[in-house]
Amino acid sequence: MIKMKKLFILSMLLSCLIAKSQEINVIPEPAKVEMKQGTFTITKNTIVFYSQKGIGKSASFLNDYLKKYYAFELHAEKKELYPEGKISLHYDSLKSSAHGSYNLEVSNNEIKIIGHDEQGVFYGIQTLLQLLPTEKSNNLTIQQCSIVDSPRFAYRCLHLDCGRHFFPVDFIKQYIDFIAMSKMNTFHWHLTEDQGWRIEIKKYPRLTEVGSCRDGTIIGHHPGTANDSMKYCGYYTQEQIKDIVKYAADRYITIIPEIEMPGHSSAAIAAYPELSCFPNEPTKVSAQTP
Repeated sequence: MIKMKKLFILSMLLSCLIAKSQEINVIPEPAKVEMKQGTFTITKNTIVFYSQKGIGKSASFLNDYLKKYYAFELHAEKKELYPEGKISLHYDSLKSSAHGSYNLEVSNNEIKIIGHDEQGVFYGIQTLLQLLPTEKSNNLTIQQCSIVDSPRFAYRCLHLDCGRHFFPVDFIKQYIDFIAMSKMNTFHWHLTEDQGWRIEIKKYPRLTEVGSCRDGTIIGHHPGTANDSMKYCGYYTQEQIKDIVKYAADRYITIIPEIEMPGHSSAAIAAYPELSCFPNEPTKVSAQTP
């Protein structure tokens, strides 16, 4: 009896391990996943076909990713009829689906992504990228599966505070890629604070000439224990802002810039003290602040 119980427990554990091995790890978790037998392998000879013009940038995104992380890219072309052994991208608006919805099918002879719209196709690509093996190879084998997914919320946002700490353009683009990977659609970009004004306004040059720098940073949480007395500067030019906005838009992300007024505006007042409510007085700093 005890032996039978041990065998039963062992079989249950094995079943759990097998079931776990068949799971896929996608962020965010799709609404519906069905695992299937078999695999599909992406090679240099795999072709990407898409039937609508607007999907071309999603095909390019896929290729750029493959080139960056796996050192090869695929031939992509716009075509109505597809041969076997390919990746096909298509969208078909359905009233029952939300913007950004998609179906992804991996079979033995193709990968098919059908989105509710262009954005849905792009999110299908994001899921496909997460299914790829992490090891660099010219043969990328993917488990056959069927995925149906749709956003639960219309507004999906991530925030970054560049007022207190300045992040370079390359990091901002990488951050936007993380937002896209998570299928979020909004980037809340905090660009001004007491600690620094980060966006170039050509009519008011002192906002960046003066307001983008501070003489030091407190050590520890406010009021802090000391000040490092190291000058800290940084801002984005208008051209850099335009480039980042386009970079986000290509990933179906809207940027919401946060410009602090009238509070949290010490950097602006330091640049233009005459605009202060107390123009003849220096910016007041707490006696507790080092």
